[in-house]
Amino acid sequence: MSSPQKGTSISESTPKDTRGAKLPETGAHPVPAVVNAPAPASQTRTRPANRVWYWGLGGLLAAALGLALYFQPWAATTTGVVYETVVMAPATRVLAVNGRIAAAQSVDISPLVSGILTEVSVGEGDVVPIGANLARIDASAQQAVVRQALAGLDAAVVAQDEAQATYARSEALGNNVARVVLENAARAVQSATQEVSRMTALFDAAQIQLADFTLLAPIAGTILTLNVDPGQSVGPATDLMTLADLSQLEVETDVDEDYATQIRLDQHAVLQLAGETTLRDGRVSEVSHRVDAATGGLAVTLAFDAPVTAPIGLTVTANIIVDSRDAAMTLPRAAIVTDTEGTSVFVVADGIARRRNVQVIDWPAARLIVTGGIAEGDVVIADATGIAEGQAVTETTP
Repeated sequence: MSSPQKGTSISESTPKDTRGAKLPETGAHPVPAVVNAPAPASQTRTRPANRVWYWGLGGLLAAALGLALYFQPWAATTTGVVYETVVMAPATRVLAVNGRIAAAQSVDISPLVSGILTEVSVGEGDVVPIGANLARIDASAQQAVVRQALAGLDAAVVAQDEAQATYARSEALGNNVARVVLENAARAVQSATQEVSRMTALFDAAQIQLADFTLLAPIAGTILTLNVDPGQSVGPATDLMTLADLSQLEVETDVDEDYATQIRLDQHAVLQLAGETTLRDGRVSEVSHRVDAATGGLAVTLAFDAPVTAPIGLTVTANIIVDSRDAAMTLPRAAIVTDTEGTSVFVVADGIARRRNVQVIDWPAARLIVTGGIAEGDVVIADATGIAEGQAVTETTP
């Protein structure tokens, strides 16, 4: 009989138990004496899951390594900014204001007396010469006053003539008349003369007041507004009309009190009428000496260098040149940082932002004149928002 294979033991005799006792014959096939035990079911199920978990962890580590290599957090962070090199160039300070067209000469016509308006001789838009009849007020009562004054004057003149005649007769008698009579006659002449003067003054006053019932044009110009109609009761508080000389127009505007001390007579101004693209030259012609406490504005008048035709009240944009320099350093307002540390800019040196204190002229403009703290050729960050001292920066295209 051949030897059994390695790892198994097969017996052809009656089977026995482990203690050598015979086992009953069952008629079954011989059973191997040694059989490999099957692996536990739980171990068989968990091995594939553990393998997937290991693969997943490895994938996450690989992704994290890739992101780290891409972003390189260990490297210094560089911020892209826009640079500007400081240069000396002509610079101006301009104050932009809005104003309105006004007439250099404008008069509101109001009567000096009260009464019923009987006549209006003009209409809106009419051009009238100086002294033209504009309107009349009923003067019946005043005409009666004039006639009464005239009658009183006539009576005073007659009394004066009689007094003078009496004095002349007394004086002609010479020594035949008592001295007291002559003196009385002289006093009567004097009194009559004074009465004539008084009545003359009353008559003149009545005539002058009569003239007030007729309204005449004080200047030559155009009737801008007409606020009354015949038959209306008017008085000194009534604005009848507005008369303006449109041959010489100007611009009336207000300047904020923050810049009031910067405005001077004859400063150049560039004027643009609403609805036009043409720029017109002008100058500061009047500057008020008082700031309006209610508005905080300083009244300023601008004159056109050349005659202009435009409606009264039209809006005008004015740029007043308050300062002009042949060479100055300017920077964008966004480049200027103002905080508790003062006023400064960020100058770029070897790719690093360095804070530097500067002196500027604060002005309502997009660019400010820098008077100290930087020099021509310095490279400055044009927008300092979010920039900190020592930050690494690099130039980008604006």
